[in-house]
Amino acid sequence: MPISESEAAHRAASDAETIAWVDEQDQLLGALPRAELRERGLIGRGTYILLFNSAGELCVHRRTLSKAIYPGYWDVAAGGMVQANESYAESAARELEEELGVAGVELHAHEHFFFDQPGNRLWCAVFSAVWDGPLRLQPEEVIEARFLSLPQALEDSRQKPYCPDSLAALNRFIANQK
Repeated sequence: MPISESEAAHRAASDAETIAWVDEQDQLLGALPRAELRERGLIGRGTYILLFNSAGELCVHRRTLSKAIYPGYWDVAAGGMVQANESYAESAARELEEELGVAGVELHAHEHFFFDQPGNRLWCAVFSAVWDGPLRLQPEEVIEARFLSLPQALEDSRQKPYCPDSLAALNRFIANQK
């Protein structure tokens, strides 16, 4: 399915963003355009924000078809690449507001881990937040969103395409809550 002109423009702008470039120990090496980082198989930094409501349900959303990786996939976390000169926490707050329209919430830092797949090599920082207000979806990145119980979200992820990096973040979060 072809993407719209606005989605194509958003993807081009996204691919040109300057992203933190790090080594296998998460030491900063510099900054590169997102597309170059991905094409050269280099390592970046990413944030994953697990957004819950006060009932303990997790917000899952579907990515637009214009996304460079995992287009149209379901996602259990808001988030994205850490830009140059940005901390993990700053990136998490920015991404949560951009993608889901959620701002001013307390972000709880959890785990930091390395995710390594072809075309997606990242040091990942996992955060969580609680929000009961309305969501304002960024149309260039998110098609739809809904809150599901954790068991429902995990079952759903076995039936539909879900982003593997976000699922890794969620599974590590769940394992550390026990």
